[in-house]
Amino acid sequence: QVQLVESGGGSVQAGGSLRLSCAASGRTFSPHTMGWFRQGPPPAREFVAAISWSGDSTYYADSVKGRFTISRDIAKNTEFLQMNSLKPEDTAVYYCAARTTNSRRNNYPRVRSSYDYWGQGTQVTVSS
Repeated sequence: QVQLVESGGGSVQAGGSLRLSCAASGRTFSPHTMGWFRQGPPPAREFVAAISWSGDSTYYADSVKGRFTISRDIAKNTEFLQMNSLKPEDTAVYYCAARTTNSRRNNYPRVRSSYDYWGQGTQVTVSS
């Protein structure tokens, strides 16, 4: 069984920065793509960013492009989301997601249903 554990959330003032981490574990874990989604008011889980495990492709929502950077550490099976210039509208629970190499789901990195595993979420609160 694959487990994803997020960390790094917290409270910050507008303009500040946070770095989220997502550590994946599991004997058979073989990632293809990892991503970040967030859920805030309204309660729709929206795409934030994704990265191919090969590192040759990254994807960003327009709302975070230029402010957030996704990366991964293959040796540690960990992905990161560096969030700079945070805004109050970035307030949400952030979820890590992973798609495996043997996934039978459609391969659309920006779409929730493309991912096989999810973390429990970490709260990010940005105050004005």
